[in-house]
Amino acid sequence: MSTYNGWTNYATWRVNLEMIDGMDAREMGWHKLDKFDLADALKEFCGQSLEDQCLFGGRGASSPMVLSYALAFLSDVNWQEIAQSMIEAYTDGEEEEEEKEEEEEEEAA
Repeated sequence: MSTYNGWTNYATWRVNLEMIDGMDAREMGWHKLDKFDLADALKEFCGQSLEDQCLFGGRGASSPMVLSYALAFLSDVNWQEIAQSMIEAYTDGEEEEEEKEEEEEEEAA
């Protein structure tokens, strides 16, 4: 199976890079979701974002054809892979925060 920059395919890599990267699951209220529910939330978020941009954004012109192509592109995304990556990122961040707090407590003692 071929991959693209370490991701399942180009669509997964590109959507993660341009739509998901830097997103904080805690800020979105998604930090307690499992991989499957998070994948569904990400898919819905990205689909809604594209719909908003294609139909209601930019220069007042709607573009249903552009939206249909964009949604077809999203159908190739491995949402569970992105969700797992996001879970690992915020889990690692939480562990780092806990370690830092423990070190500060030890230094204060």
